[in-house]
Amino acid sequence: MRRPFKIRHEFVEFIPKGREWGVLYVSIPYATAVHSCFCGCGIKVVTPISPVGWQLIYDGETVSLFPSIGSWAFPCRSHYFIKRDTVVWAGSMSEDEVAWGRARDRAARETHFDGQPGLASEAMDEAAKSKRKKDFWSWLGGRR
Repeated sequence: MRRPFKIRHEFVEFIPKGREWGVLYVSIPYATAVHSCFCGCGIKVVTPISPVGWQLIYDGETVSLFPSIGSWAFPCRSHYFIKRDTVVWAGSMSEDEVAWGRARDRAARETHFDGQPGLASEAMDEAAKSKRKKDFWSWLGGRR
């Protein structure tokens, strides 16, 4: 796993077209944080700040984003946290774990905006059942 490293944050109204690597641009008016992927691939990473998106914490000196940033659609598949202006690398996730996380996020958005969970929560339940079945058969296979 990669070592943590320091970045800097910059509060801006508009995200600059020419992003500097190692900088997290935060636009409060547009409730968005943007950076070039911290793996070095240069792909633009957009993190919407909202009750059902990323949470931004500014402690007067540093910035943190929660939850982690998983670039599953990018070739690099980077996964990291931004804690107090530091990139902390996280482990990779399986396709099942990514699918479950995406379904959880959709369910949270549906609940937040519509007041009740819809199809996304059903997909999350199906993903969890599928994972349990695979775990059971893996466990059984390992017991022979």
